[in-house]
Amino acid sequence: MNTKTRIKKISTWIKNYCIKNKLDTLVIGVSGGIDSAVVSTLCAQTGLPVIVATLPIKQRKDLHTLSLDHASWLTGKFPNVTHVNIDLTATFKQFEKLFVDGNKLALANSRSRLRMVTLYQLAQTANGIVVGTGNKVEDFGVGFFTKYGDGGVDISPIGDCLKTEIWEMGRELGVNQLIIDAAPTDGLWDDGRTDQDQLGGLSYAQLETAMEMDTNRELPVTKEHAAALKMYRGIRKKTLHKMNPIPVCVLS
Repeated sequence: MNTKTRIKKISTWIKNYCIKNKLDTLVIGVSGGIDSAVVSTLCAQTGLPVIVATLPIKQRKDLHTLSLDHASWLTGKFPNVTHVNIDLTATFKQFEKLFVDGNKLALANSRSRLRMVTLYQLAQTANGIVVGTGNKVEDFGVGFFTKYGDGGVDISPIGDCLKTEIWEMGRELGVNQLIIDAAPTDGLWDDGRTDQDQLGGLSYAQLETAMEMDTNRELPVTKEHAAALKMYRGIRKKTLHKMNPIPVCVLS
């Protein structure tokens, strides 16, 4: 499928879903990254009312600037888009004080969950839905998302798209080149670590190759592929609980 066809198909799918379910508004959080930039633009193209939310929590200035610039570009280009900026830093700091010796990873995930709660507040108020920004590799490969955080969404428009395909869509849609070129990051850490830092040093290109090998039960042809496949499977094994249904104790 070429990029233009993919864009049209996804945008039409989003619109049809809302019409079928009598929903008024699409709500999406933008972070300054390529995934949320592409999804928010696809939502804007539906012509339906779209609320784009920037939700900084102790946010790095460069990332917040990218998210604000993207929101400004969207509202200038699409009259159906409105932008809200809700700084959650003070709210998070109050929460953080309750866990002085709290686990750093747990607190990072709590940032994501606080944003999820805020997005659902906006969505329910506007008879809308929260639109997910997770891609195929993150959501269904290595489980690189926060359970009940950025994984808590109503629809997943790019859940069947590889990261490389999302970059291509970004270029086609005219997304800010700075967003396209930026190193992917979840923005949940004060030290600014990237996705690649958190994924054992694997790039998205390497993850996509490993995912394809694992899915198709292919044998790696190089030592590098073998190492990436081993790392991919190791990460996936630890995160399957996010991707699998919640276990139920069946009594009958």
